[in-house]
Amino acid sequence: MDISSLSVINADYYNEVANRHISANKTEEPFSSVLESAINMIDETNALRKKADSEEIRFALGEAENTHDLLIAETKALTALQYTVAVRDKALEAYKEIMNMQI
Repeated sequence: MDISSLSVINADYYNEVANRHISANKTEEPFSSVLESAINMIDETNALRKKADSEEIRFALGEAENTHDLLIAETKALTALQYTVAVRDKALEAYKEIMNMQI
């Protein structure tokens, strides 16, 4: 029972991904780097969801040898989705706060 790949999903992983995207975009405008990071995060979340779906299909067809691969893929996809939704909620909250500012 190998669950070592599950330990990849934690706060340090997301900080590393965010720092990688930020450092790659330092020459661009600040908003475009934030937008690029958000797009990359959505792409990674989508890729994890697709991998989880393919693991579900493999399990349903009887091609998977154990259920741990399915569980790991599902957990990664769920964690990434929850993180993406939390970032979206914070971005909307910041937008609403900016819109309510008096000029």
